[in-house]
Amino acid sequence: MKRTVPVLGLVFAAVLALSACGGLGPTASDGDAQTSRIPELAPDQKVSIVFESYNYGLAGAWTDTFDKLLGEFRATHPNIEVTAQKPQGNSPNPATDTISSIQNQMVAGTPPDVAQLGFSDLDFTINQLGAKPLDSLVGKDAVAANFDGGKHPYAPRARTLADWNGHTYGVPFVFSTPVLYYNASLFTEAGLDPAKPPTTWDEVSTAAAAIAKTGKGGVYIDCLTKTAKDWCFQSLVRSNGGRVISEDRRDLTFADAPAVEVAALGQRLVESGSMPRLQQKQGYEAFGRGEIGMILETSAVQGTFVSGAKDKWDLRAAPMPAFAGKPVVPTNSGASLHILANDPAKQRASWELIKFLTSESAYTTISQGIGYLPLRTGLMNDPAGLQGWAAKNPLLAPNVAQLASMEPWISMPGNNYLQIRDGMMDAVEAAVFQNKDPRSTLGAARDQGAQLMPRQ
Repeated sequence: MKRTVPVLGLVFAAVLALSACGGLGPTASDGDAQTSRIPELAPDQKVSIVFESYNYGLAGAWTDTFDKLLGEFRATHPNIEVTAQKPQGNSPNPATDTISSIQNQMVAGTPPDVAQLGFSDLDFTINQLGAKPLDSLVGKDAVAANFDGGKHPYAPRARTLADWNGHTYGVPFVFSTPVLYYNASLFTEAGLDPAKPPTTWDEVSTAAAAIAKTGKGGVYIDCLTKTAKDWCFQSLVRSNGGRVISEDRRDLTFADAPAVEVAALGQRLVESGSMPRLQQKQGYEAFGRGEIGMILETSAVQGTFVSGAKDKWDLRAAPMPAFAGKPVVPTNSGASLHILANDPAKQRASWELIKFLTSESAYTTISQGIGYLPLRTGLMNDPAGLQGWAAKNPLLAPNVAQLASMEPWISMPGNNYLQIRDGMMDAVEAAVFQNKDPRSTLGAARDQGAQLMPRQ
């Protein structure tokens, strides 16, 4: 633990030296993105806005953390009244309800003013939900000042994740890369060396089989169900040398060999008894109880693991394993904050909320309360920021290190993007947990998805 801070410092320096990643697209013209610059609020101007966030659909640390943040915002912006709400819906993962929730509210004429929306929804968020180009609303200088303001700017690979066609449509807010959390106590019980976690998927399979002999689950890969969405599945496929969609966004490629091999890996783990047949929430809750040896997971549930392991078992973290001979290509989970309001006063109030929620103080609260990466990574080298906390939380190190090689979570194109994505993940889930043939099952989903792609 004493070596954690210097090591992280080197990682942060490398991350901040990286050149920024460009956004995806284009599908909208520059003319579509032009709006009038919104005026500042008068000191006594009262404005009410609605903030929709899927974090409010998650009990415990998530809701508590955001209640605290919004309380601080109200105290410093007494003229802005913020009503926070979770998405409408009953999905096990509230993030999957965000788009349908906003669509329903748009039909009713009452959409939220600012919303937390996933990166996989970016195409639809911009081109159908009407997210506003922030650089047109408040100016490019103001957007840059938010990213670069304070002592600690945004990590370069984070700041452009919500860019599209030369404009910034959202401020990246919270995300993780896939992390291999593991139960070091179970490793010892299974005769494995907890100081040497698996670095390849072949090693994961061997370790999982050994752990399964103790009567516990060997591993759970939280990337292989529809509920998990496809952020982590994309990372697995990219790390195996493939893509789920071609770089020009014209062809679906999730039935190509790299993706089929990922599904086949999951199927072998299940059929061998090394991976239990669980849904997403069941999987991470079981790991939190100490019933599974390893889990590939987002840091968003790290707090659950820390709480479950406390004084009971030894929780540790390692980078995402590699496929033999291939580099790991982590993709990001998470979401950006977008302005949907049409009223200029509400747009300005929404921008003030976005700036606050992506400030240094907010990330200090979010990281400590939930476990998400602070996108202002320099905070973790700052004695007045998160340095002390980072030193006590070595679980962060793999996640931060993976920022250096991270690639964006790609959104599917067109109005039918959810059907395409969900069809892909239905097929993955069927192959892994229902023993369906991976090649033909993914191939059928690809063929169905191709019929839903936008016409060129």
